[in-house]
Amino acid sequence: MNQHYNQNYTREEINVILEMIQDCVREGRFIISKNENRQENIDFINEYNLNSIRQKEILLKIKTEDFCHSLHNTKIGFEHEVLYVFCPKNTLFNIDGIEEIVDIYTKFNLIDRGVENEWLSYRFISETSRLIIFSDDQSESLRV
Repeated sequence: MNQHYNQNYTREEINVILEMIQDCVREGRFIISKNENRQENIDFINEYNLNSIRQKEILLKIKTEDFCHSLHNTKIGFEHEVLYVFCPKNTLFNIDGIEEIVDIYTKFNLIDRGVENEWLSYRFISETSRLIIFSDDQSESLRV
């Protein structure tokens, strides 16, 4: 395991982190990035027909047991941010209707925008290295 990865969390701490992440999802405090640098996001969404409802379902099904580790953001200027990595396994149907079991590597960045105004940035990477990046609409870049 990479020396920068932190797995030193209690189950209760992971539960609190996951609850914050899923609160952001339930309350719609996220948006998917679909700019010119994110063509892989669009391709992944299209390949698995992931509408916004399905995207939320995937995120809301993440369990404490799916937690892998946290790490500090390595982007210059954002080193203070902590990224939380989960890897849930999901059954998805590709564009041809073929069922696939996909390990989805998810990396979350909770962005504090004030007491009740937290936003969530996150990305999905499937086991085949397809990338989906979600970020808040206030950011200029993903920052993960």
